[in-house]
Amino acid sequence: MRGNFISRRILQRFRHLAISSVGSVKMKLLLCCCIAFTFVLIAGRAASFMAWTHHHDSLRHFPTPRKGYTILINTWKRYDLLKQSISHYASCAGLESIHIVWSEPDPPSDSLREFIWRTIKSNSRDGKDIELRFDINKEDSLNNRFKEIKDLKTDAIFSIDDDVIFPCTSVEFAFSVWQSAPDTMVGFVPRSHWVDKSKESMEYYTYGGWWSVWWMGTYSMVLSKAAFFHKKYLFLYTNQMPTSIREYVAKNRNCEDIAMSFLVANTTGAPPIWVKGKIFEIGSTGISSLGGHNKRRTQCVNKFVGEYGRMPLVSTSVKAVDSRNSLFW
Repeated sequence: MRGNFISRRILQRFRHLAISSVGSVKMKLLLCCCIAFTFVLIAGRAASFMAWTHHHDSLRHFPTPRKGYTILINTWKRYDLLKQSISHYASCAGLESIHIVWSEPDPPSDSLREFIWRTIKSNSRDGKDIELRFDINKEDSLNNRFKEIKDLKTDAIFSIDDDVIFPCTSVEFAFSVWQSAPDTMVGFVPRSHWVDKSKESMEYYTYGGWWSVWWMGTYSMVLSKAAFFHKKYLFLYTNQMPTSIREYVAKNRNCEDIAMSFLVANTTGAPPIWVKGKIFEIGSTGISSLGGHNKRRTQCVNKFVGEYGRMPLVSTSVKAVDSRNSLFW
């Protein structure tokens, strides 16, 4: 009897040891899994940080769209700036076509055409075949930059001046934002308006530049010097926008960008979207550098309000930021 009792005690101890060993193995396995997960998480965060600092690598996160965008570039006798600008944008992933708005009395020279064509061929991504068109206009008018183009290859237009450059990563991000809201304007240069309460006899509006946007934290326009919009607005600007507005723009040689903002806002009833992006100014002169610029822009705003019979612009404080390329959101 005693021998059997001792045998049972020994068996029970072996069982306890076995259970303890299995529990220990489970604990070790669980600990290993936690350590491995921690390393994976740290590696992922490090990869994200690298994407913020290496712009060319982060560009690969944007899949090349099946139907990209057309660059509509406005220029006037600044051939060096035009060459520099097109040389840069030709390397952007989503670019399908380049239309140069040409309003000079003489047509573009063969040497300029050849240089730009060779530049596009040499700088396009993976030898992509990018269309190049000069849209020749007989008269010199700021309305030419929004003249209807009937055979555009894309729905998306990226309207750009020849003296500003944005990194391709910023352009591709703005394009992705536009794809989420294709009826509105998506751009890099915000502007604002507000009611001037000093004019007690009537509702009078004031145009606000960049410092007004910065101070108030709101905006109601994005300028077409760097903005995406749908090609249908070229048709609407040319054929359905009040003729008096186009005549005013042509006569005063200003405010075609404000007119486009009014047109889009009147059509959608929605505000534009400002995309944060680093801008490189490669030109030194322009309409905005002239004295009394904001005063003339204020006159345009009130003229257009009168033509529409109301204020269609909608203010907002929303800003689209590509968090992969920003240390601070």
